[in-house]
Amino acid sequence: MKQAKQQAAETPVPNFSVIKGIITGRKTRIYDQVNLYKCHIGENCKIDAYVYIEEGVRIGNNCKIRAFAFIPTGVTIGDNVFIGPRVTFTNDKYPRVDGDWQLLKTVVQDNSAIGAGSIILPGVNIGRNALVGAGSVVTCNVPDSAIVAGVPARLVRFKKET
Repeated sequence: MKQAKQQAAETPVPNFSVIKGIITGRKTRIYDQVNLYKCHIGENCKIDAYVYIEEGVRIGNNCKIRAFAFIPTGVTIGDNVFIGPRVTFTNDKYPRVDGDWQLLKTVVQDNSAIGAGSIILPGVNIGRNALVGAGSVVTCNVPDSAIVAGVPARLVRFKKET
């Protein structure tokens, strides 16, 4: 994430969006109707409309985050990652209105893709070059080059080396 710059007055803020304290790399495009708070987005990324990204999230270079994705604090996304529309990450296994809660970190490694409507539970690692099928609920770690799908997500097969 070299040459990142602070999002400032020189970059116009889209209408109807809340963008506060973010750092973006060169050639990153952010569309309207987003909520981005104190996150770091790498170079040449595309953040579609209606995306919500919380404080402390790190997104690598060349990523595409499609509409209606929710990415909370504790999530790290590597380079060349695709996050489909309506993908939801969570960061606490036992959420409640008041009291203490435990942040569980989630990592999506380089060259992975998460299909539309998937839910990623907290504390999982999605390996390099992995693919999560649309509508899956990921409850545990996904190995490198694995294809997983279902509720809960199960291993379908491994990708062939090219």
